Amino acid sequence: MPSFDIVSRTDIQEVDNAVNSVKREIAARYDFKGSSASIELKGEEITINGDDDYKLEAIQGMLKGHLAKRQIEPTALEFKTPEKASGNTLRQLVKVKQGIEQEVAKSIVKHIKDSKMKVQASIKGDELRVTGNKRDDLQAAIALVRGMNVQVPLQYINFRD
Repeated sequence: MPSFDIVSRTDIQEVDNAVNSVKREIAARYDFKGSSASIELKGEEITINGDDDYKLEAIQGMLKGHLAKRQIEPTALEFKTPEKASGNTLRQLVKVKQGIEQEVAKSIVKHIKDSKMKVQASIKGDELRVTGNKRDDLQAAIALVRGMNVQVPLQYINFRD
């Protein structure tokens, strides 16, 4: 029986490469000379430090731009609210999303079932498995899910006949 998986995975190595590019850009830019602005990746969490809101937003923009160059969608990041840090600076934590959350997975399954397509969707941990009798039905299901407004980058893998 044909099937495919819907997953949400972010390549941490590409995120690390983008963070390192942002570090080099911060060191080279004139408007960051003498500031304590920095960015650091630890595990699946990015820490951005900036002197003020302007520098924090500039680093966010640079990070999004470098991630886009590496084919990583900005929706793969969850920006927390900035908080005060020592020395009148701001700190912002950015979480790199991995996997599909249960609420999002349930809404995708519900959307597929409401469409009356001849496919079945089931939740397997933090990913979805969609099965059907025909390859065309599965391709229509992929098109249906792509048309949804999901705030998580999705990949469609393991397409089997």
